[in-house]
Amino acid sequence: MSDNSTFLKTLDKADKRIRELEEQSSYVRYHYENGDMKEAYESALKMEEISERAVLLTRSLPAYTGNPKADIEVENLIKLCIPIEIGFTGEDWFSIRIPALLPKKEEGTADYIRASVYLAMREFFKNKKPVRFENSVMVFRHIYSKDRPERRLRDHDNIEVNMIADIVAMYVMPDDCANICSHYYCSAESDEERTEVYVVPVKEFDMWFVREKLGTVKKEKLYENRQFE
Repeated sequence: MSDNSTFLKTLDKADKRIRELEEQSSYVRYHYENGDMKEAYESALKMEEISERAVLLTRSLPAYTGNPKADIEVENLIKLCIPIEIGFTGEDWFSIRIPALLPKKEEGTADYIRASVYLAMREFFKNKKPVRFENSVMVFRHIYSKDRPERRLRDHDNIEVNMIADIVAMYVMPDDCANICSHYYCSAESDEERTEVYVVPVKEFDMWFVREKLGTVKKEKLYENRQFE
């Protein structure tokens, strides 16, 4: 039996967010058409935040109808709409590719991406043997669009990486505490924005670091299983 009260309350909240989204969209357009790119940018950020909050509400709505298939079908939609790539590189480094830059703490909510990454990781490791990287470096490589060079200067301390680190550690590491895992952050230019995460053994990190600095860390094929087990 569905909870009609909860359903309607959630629907009302979603309606409110959608109205806010439409209103914010008009602000973005107004500032853009009047040549005020600074205000257009700030308004666009606010619009992005509102849209993420609206998505979180609409994700929960189907379950409140009482349909037993709701969770599975919503999960399938998430995986379809946010295609996260997961696998192992040819060097046996674990990697995730998220088709977006991670939001900063003051800009939007991390729940939208957290749920997507968790679902993708759970699906990838279903029926696979446990993987445990010990004494490793977790790399966060923020790929910004060359059409938006202002996004190159990322304040890594303010980027929501902990949510991703916790999920990765749950599946491929004993823990992400400092004595077995270090973090490294960097940015690079490309034709499209995304976030790449690597788990690299400490003894092989020099190899990864040199390749990144030389620009030879490419969007290479990822394998379902480790190559050198």
